[in-house]
Amino acid sequence: MVKLKKYNGFLKLFVIFLTLFFVFSCSKKNYNLVKIEGKQLPVTEKNQVPEIENFIKPFRNHINKDLDSVLAYCPETLDKSIGEWQTTIGNLLTDICLQKGNLIFKAREKKDIDLCFLNHGGIRALLPKGNVTTRTAFEIMPFENNLVVLALKGEQILEMTSYIIKEKKAHPLSGMTFTITKNNTATNIQIQKKPLDINKLYYVATNDYLANGGDNMNFFLKNAQKFDLDYKLRNVLIDYFKDVDTIPLPKDIRITEE
Repeated sequence: MVKLKKYNGFLKLFVIFLTLFFVFSCSKKNYNLVKIEGKQLPVTEKNQVPEIENFIKPFRNHINKDLDSVLAYCPETLDKSIGEWQTTIGNLLTDICLQKGNLIFKAREKKDIDLCFLNHGGIRALLPKGNVTTRTAFEIMPFENNLVVLALKGEQILEMTSYIIKEKKAHPLSGMTFTITKNNTATNIQIQKKPLDINKLYYVATNDYLANGGDNMNFFLKNAQKFDLDYKLRNVLIDYFKDVDTIPLPKDIRITEE
């Protein structure tokens, strides 16, 4: 007869072990997020999903049709890199903003915009010779900036001329002319062909980025009043292009040197 007494202790321990094992294995586990990993999957012809492509294609075609619609004709290429104190494209853009913005400002406020001042860096593409399309406007002004009008005193206009001289960039300007002296100060400042009145309040058109002191244009922050025309600069261009057949090339001299 086999004596099993010596196995009883071992058997009891084995049963306890199995019981504890199943209890802990079935208990609720707490998990903690350690890291998140991801990678970019480019949508190219090699790896595009047919279902996604078929869904997107009609929208893409519709957008491209709108963007490539011809609005006007430009007789020569306008490049912001050509010109020391002013450029033809800069003159054109500020002339357009002054003209189109004034229609809204005059209707709302019964006042006229005196001048327009933008930044050289805000022009993001050239205006090529040939057909001008909606896409052209998006390339030149890709940002969502609105056209705003600020009421500035003559003192801030002087600060603006000092900023232009110090920057030595062809910042777009319309409605104002002046001469840079040999001492790097502004003289013969004319606004709408009238001498600057230091005590007068002038209405200056610009974009909302610059109006908030962008590009260190802190003189804009000293405005006496601000009017948001709720009119994107890009849409200003598109509306203007729709109105004209051939784009004029403003080459008048606005900033001169002694």
